[in-house]
Amino acid sequence: MPVVALIDLVAITVFVLIGRSSHEEGLAVSGVLQTLWPFAVGAAAGWSIAYVFSHAWSSDWFGHDFRPERIVPAGVMIWFCAVAIAMILRYLLHQGVAVSFVIVATITLGVFLLGWRALFVLARRRSAVSRAD
Repeated sequence: MPVVALIDLVAITVFVLIGRSSHEEGLAVSGVLQTLWPFAVGAAAGWSIAYVFSHAWSSDWFGHDFRPERIVPAGVMIWFCAVAIAMILRYLLHQGVAVSFVIVATITLGVFLLGWRALFVLARRRSAVSRAD
């Protein structure tokens, strides 16, 4: 699980770096962290909600069926929370939440956070098919 969380954090960091460089805001560590933390907090909340959800709906309350690499429900929850909570925090802290930014962030983070999961599922299926042959 820590590797999956790290992949999500890297994906969010890449999103932030692309955004900051495309708007010529610079890549100073303090600036990157200022932009990054609301999205990281949102993703962490999504992880928490997905974890609780998976256990609440499992047949065994203390089951071990939390699969954060799955697109649904974990990936979708992490993506939704990363965007929604980040935008709420950015609004409260006057960091800017223009409609165009919300749209771009939603699409880009969706591609990044769900995309690597889709590639993971595809690779696992291909591996299983290869082993079956």
